[in-house]
Amino acid sequence: MGVRTDEVRKKYLDFFKVSPRNHTEITPAPLVLPEDPTTLFTSSGMQPLVPYLMGEPHPSGKRLVNSQPSLRVQDIEEVGDNRHTTYFEMLGNWSLGDYFKEEQLAWFLEFLTGELSFSKEKLWVSVFEGDKSVPKDTESVEIWKKLGIPDERIFYYDVGKNWWSRSGIPDKMPVGEIGGPDSEVFYDFGEELRLHEKSKWARQKCHPNCDCGRFLEIGNSVFIQYRKEEDGSLKELPQKNVDFGGGLERLTAVTMDTPDIFKIDVFANIISEVEENTGKSYEGNEVEMRVIADHLRACRALIEAGVIPSNKMQGYVLRRLIRRSAVKMRSLKGGLEKKDLNLGFGSGVEMVIEEEVERFGKSLERGVREIEKAKVVDGRKAFDLYQSYGFPWELTVEIAEERGQKIDRKEFEREFGVHQDKSRSSSVGMFKGGLADKGEETVRLHTATHLLHAALRKVLGGHVSQKGSNITAERLRFDFSHGEKLSDDEIKKIEDLVNEQIDKDLEVTSEVMRLEEAKKSGALAFFGERYDEKVKVYTIGSFSREVCGGPHVARLSELGGHVRIVKQESAGAGVRRIYAHILP
Repeated sequence: MGVRTDEVRKKYLDFFKVSPRNHTEITPAPLVLPEDPTTLFTSSGMQPLVPYLMGEPHPSGKRLVNSQPSLRVQDIEEVGDNRHTTYFEMLGNWSLGDYFKEEQLAWFLEFLTGELSFSKEKLWVSVFEGDKSVPKDTESVEIWKKLGIPDERIFYYDVGKNWWSRSGIPDKMPVGEIGGPDSEVFYDFGEELRLHEKSKWARQKCHPNCDCGRFLEIGNSVFIQYRKEEDGSLKELPQKNVDFGGGLERLTAVTMDTPDIFKIDVFANIISEVEENTGKSYEGNEVEMRVIADHLRACRALIEAGVIPSNKMQGYVLRRLIRRSAVKMRSLKGGLEKKDLNLGFGSGVEMVIEEEVERFGKSLERGVREIEKAKVVDGRKAFDLYQSYGFPWELTVEIAEERGQKIDRKEFEREFGVHQDKSRSSSVGMFKGGLADKGEETVRLHTATHLLHAALRKVLGGHVSQKGSNITAERLRFDFSHGEKLSDDEIKKIEDLVNEQIDKDLEVTSEVMRLEEAKKSGALAFFGERYDEKVKVYTIGSFSREVCGGPHVARLSELGGHVRIVKQESAGAGVRRIYAHILP
C-alpha cells in the first residue's frame, strides 16, 4: 500500500537524528536564495552548505540532516516520463570532515531495509570506475560487498554517471569548485517491466543506468574530497565530506512498489482534480497529466516564495511552467479557460495562475494569427513561435494540422537544440559561483551590506529592515523597508556614517550562539526566514550586529575603499532599493 510522503520524510529525519548517527536537523534554505545572484533556485540540499564543505565550521556541528525543497529546470522537457520532475524534495545528510564511506553506505542501506522495509535483493549499486586524476573506487565496492550486495549487482561507471559536482564532470569544473566520486543506489522493479512488448530496450543489455524503466535511482552518496586547482588538477580537500541526496518522491513511490512517482499522494491529489476537470482518466493521458501535476506543484512553491510571472529570471521560469501546464490542459480539454488550472491551491496562488493563463490566452490568439499569415509553418517557424509566444511544439502541430500542414520535427529540434545549448552554457556560467563564491570583491561587498543596513537604520529609523540583497563582483544591491525616496542629504549622511566606520578600521568578529540568545544580544535577523537553533552572529565594532552565514572580511580596512551609493529606485510598495560600489 505504501506510505505518505510526509511519513517517509519523518522516518528519514528521525533515523539520522538518533544515536548512533546523532545528526542535527538544519532548516532548509529558501527556494529562492535572497543573497545569491549566481543561481535562480536552490537545486539541492548541498548548495547552501558549500562554504562548510570547504572547511568553514557550521554552527550546528559536523553531522547535518534535512529535507530541502528544490527546483531544477535544465531538463524540463523530460518531464512526462515516470520519474522526472522540476520540483522535488531532496533528503540530505552530510558529514563535514567526520564519518566517511563505511558509515554512510551502511546507514543508508539500514534506512532502506529497516525503516522502509525494502528488500536488499532488489537493490543495485553503482560506483566510480576512476580516471586519470582519481582512482577507481574499490573501497566502496568492498564496503557494499561486506554489506551483502554481490558483485553482479555492483556496476562501475565513468565521470558521466558517477562523479558529482555542481558543474558536472571534472573537465567542466571551474577553478575552486568542489566535487568527488559517488555511489548510487537503484531499486529493481523487475525484468518484466523491461521486456514489455512496447519497450524499445527489450532486446538490449540491461543495467541500472539504462533508463529502460526497470531501475529507479533512489539515493546518491557523494564523497566530496576534491577541489579544482588553477592548473586544472584535482587536489584533495583538507577534510573528507559526505553529501547524500535522496529523492523523497522516488523513495515514497518505492514504498508503493510502483516505478511511477506520480501515483504518490502529492501528485495523485492534483491528478485527481485534473481528471475531474477534463473528464479523462490518467491511464492513456499520463504524459499530459504528469506535466500538469509537476509544473503546478512547482508553480505553487514559487508563488508562495514570492515569485510572480515575468520575462526575467525566476519570473520567466514560473511563466513557462504555467504556460506549459495550460497547453497540456488545452490538449486534454480541446480548449482553455482561465480557471482551468485552479486545482485547489488556495486563492492567492490560484489568482496568480489564473491571471497568467488569461494573459497566455491572448498570446495564443496572436500566435494563431501569425500562423494564419504564414505561407508555410516549417520547423524554423515553429521554433520562432515557441520563442516569441511560448508556443510549445505540440500546440503548433495541433494548429498546423488543422490547416493540412505537416511540420518537420527534426528541423524544429535542431533550432531548439541550439537554443538549449546556449541556455545551458549561460546557466552553468551563472551557477559557477554559488555560495562558494568567496572572491575578494564579493566578500567585501557582503560586509558592506551590513554597514549600510546599520547606517540606514540610524539615519532613517528603526523601521528599516533588510528585504533582500544581490551581490556581484562589481556592485551590491540592497532592498529595505522604507516608504519614501531618499533625499540627497539622507544619502550623504548614510555614506558618511558607513565610511566613518571604515576609516576606524573596525574589527569584524563572529560567534556561534542560540537564535534566542542572538536576538536578545541585539543581533538583527531578516527576511522572515526560519533559522536553525544555532546561528552565526557577525559583529562590526559596536556599529553592526547581524545573524549571517558569512563570509566577511576580518577588518574594515580590507574593504579597500569607501562605499558610494550610485542609484536608488522603488522595489515595490514600501520597499526601496539602492545600488552601491566600493571606490578606492
